[in-house]
Amino acid sequence: MTPVKTRFAPSPTGRMHVGNLRTALYSYLIAKHAGGTFMLRIEDTDQERFVPEALDIIYQTLKDTGLEHDEGPDKDGGVGPYIQSERCKLGIYQKYADQLVEQGDAYYCFCSKERLESLRRTVGGKEISAYDKHCLHLSKEEVQAKLAAGEPHVIRFNMPLEGTTTFHDEIYGNITVENAELDDLILIKSDGYPTYNFANVVDDHLMGITHVVRGNEYLSSTPKYNRIYEAFGWDIPTYVHCPLITNEEGQKLSKRSGHSSFEDLIDQGYLKEAVVNFVALLGWSPAGDREIYSLKELTEIFDYHHINKSPAVFDMTKLKWMNSEYIKAMSDEDFYPLAEPYLKKYVTGPYDLKKIAAMVRTRIQILPDIEEQVDFFNAVPDYDVDLFNHKKSKSTIDSSRAILKDVLPLLEDAGNFDNDTLFNILKNYAAEKEYKVNTVMWPLRTAVSGKPATPAGATGLMEVLGRDETIARIQAAIRKLG
Repeated sequence: MTPVKTRFAPSPTGRMHVGNLRTALYSYLIAKHAGGTFMLRIEDTDQERFVPEALDIIYQTLKDTGLEHDEGPDKDGGVGPYIQSERCKLGIYQKYADQLVEQGDAYYCFCSKERLESLRRTVGGKEISAYDKHCLHLSKEEVQAKLAAGEPHVIRFNMPLEGTTTFHDEIYGNITVENAELDDLILIKSDGYPTYNFANVVDDHLMGITHVVRGNEYLSSTPKYNRIYEAFGWDIPTYVHCPLITNEEGQKLSKRSGHSSFEDLIDQGYLKEAVVNFVALLGWSPAGDREIYSLKELTEIFDYHHINKSPAVFDMTKLKWMNSEYIKAMSDEDFYPLAEPYLKKYVTGPYDLKKIAAMVRTRIQILPDIEEQVDFFNAVPDYDVDLFNHKKSKSTIDSSRAILKDVLPLLEDAGNFDNDTLFNILKNYAAEKEYKVNTVMWPLRTAVSGKPATPAGATGLMEVLGRDETIARIQAAIRKLG
């Protein structure tokens, strides 16, 4: 059996779209699950769209997500990661295009841009733009004369006009298209660079790629690829086309959505491990109800036959939940470096940020949620005294006023101002007054935070705030209550 070999072949045109990340992830999982090889190939032959800094984004994203690519020589002696523009300099694509011309499977085309734009033909009741094979009928002498004169030209593949082409996809099954729909695609552009379609086929063959993973928008191009494979007499790879990713309204996920790329999501406070886990489930389902998987676990269980045909919905609610699960599973030590930039931005007082980070870790879904959890440390927000009324703790405005006045001197005289000491003082006070502990804690937590929900209980907050700040806030609450 031929060892499984996959590749990720991004074009460096900007940030890495979630769909591209999924393609990379599935390619990686298919290869590694089978003990095979995962290759990286940079398809940068479209020089007009090439964005130099996008190369660094690709490399960094693969590093951050743990999708490490393998390296090794291909049939023409190259070593991965492969850069198509560099391979162009070796004449690799031109060599194979020339072979097709010699076989009669490709031809030179000298048509002007204006003529090409005027071409239309009707196929299946709809008008499409398609080349009319005009230059296919030029004599060898005419072709040589035009080449000698330096006329701009491309090389086109000669697609059949009659009959049908059928191919198999592992997800969508057998698909048949009318050959009349297959335009004579360009192999080599006028600038000497190969088109994406041609370089894709040549490199997949030379690299020995066994499984090609890509989005289902490439289903319509697959018959064209296969015609090229057949013209060379090359083996056709196994195709795995992934379903469309849509937003929650059923529309294709676009850059305007604000979360269409890996970098968008990281910028918005999602953890890279959570993003990888979430993206793995965009169109693929493991057995059972479990949804949290590490990359290693995904590698062990991934079966591409369980990829769905129907569009995958990018559910932000689910992603936030998944992200919160990853945060909760972290140690305080690992969480702090992630939280620190947010804490330094939103907490300016002389407080122990590590203690605050430990408080908020289990109470947030994404890192920017830290702000609403800690905004009261700088200053108590303006709040209504009705906040002291709380049915569950049986707290009222009157009971709160009395409790705050009673415990103020106890807190002022506390030997240590740590959580355990404060809790014991207040617990003993509650027992002496025959209060429930919560009845005592609620007014204190309200007084020091001014919020109905906080990342920790009263004594935990008081420890971080310190004696002086805590006393000052309780005194202010007493004045507020009259």
